Amino acid sequence: MVEHDGRRYAGVHLILDIWGAEKLDDLAHVEATLRDSVEATGATLLHIHLHRFTPNGGISGVAVLAESHISIHTWPERGYAAMDIFMCGRTRPAKAIAVVRRAFRPTRLEVGEHFRGEVR
Repeated sequence: MVEHDGRRYAGVHLILDIWGAEKLDDLAHVEATLRDSVEATGATLLHIHLHRFTPNGGISGVAVLAESHISIHTWPERGYAAMDIFMCGRTRPAKAIAVVRRAFRPTRLEVGEHFRGEVR
């Protein structure tokens, strides 16, 4: 359990909706973005698995972390991607948001934050 600002919870789960984004069909770029996000947050990467779909070139994948995961699902034909970033421990999941902005240059990025397993 994490204790921060008087709250006790299992981990922080960020839900990102990314609109007007670029390079969503570039497998190497998506993988680099996941790796850069892991590094920025201070998490420990265990494994990355990505899959490209045809014919639209969409990509789905996950970076499995010692502290949980980062996942991505892209719809390049719509300029849209859905990501979730769930981490526990001493990580800083919000640091991944700047990485995502730089990597995909979205026109709109919406972030939801959930405290999973919060003890009330």
